Amino acid sequence: MKPFSPEVESLIHATSSGASDSSWSMGSIFIGIMFSIVGLGAWRYGKKIASARHMLLGVGLMVYGYFVPNVWLSLLVGSILTAFLFWPPV
Repeated sequence: MKPFSPEVESLIHATSSGASDSSWSMGSIFIGIMFSIVGLGAWRYGKKIASARHMLLGVGLMVYGYFVPNVWLSLLVGSILTAFLFWPPV
């Protein structure tokens, strides 16, 4: 005798298969963590010198990794945001 009804079994299977079929990879997680560390440093530096630009870019670097699961896109976005940290001020 099965402990769950067929409807519950199908719901459990659909939920578990969706979690294991995630598009997040170890590479994108690693890149996200590395750019988050850079973002934390940029945010702290911006707070120290009272630069809203550095603080916003720091927050952007810390947060974007949660929304970009693709490794190459994550690397591209992080590199662009990091480049803007060193871009001459307007």
